[in-house]
Amino acid sequence: MNQDQAQGKWDQLKGKAKRIWGELTDDDFLKAEGSADKLYGIIQERFGDGKEAIQRKLEDLHLP
Repeated sequence: MNQDQAQGKWDQLKGKAKRIWGELTDDDFLKAEGSADKLYGIIQERFGDGKEAIQRKLEDLHLP
């Protein structure tokens, strides 16, 4: 496991915590941010890419 994969695990945990806190406080933006952090964490863990590289790849897909 490289450093980016370990960071991915941390980002997943952080994203889940943000999402749960957003649900508790009824903060839709925090829930969305938590879901995005969790997605980045999963991708980082699986592929070992850094967050910036993942953002570039997702932007290249031109998702709405």
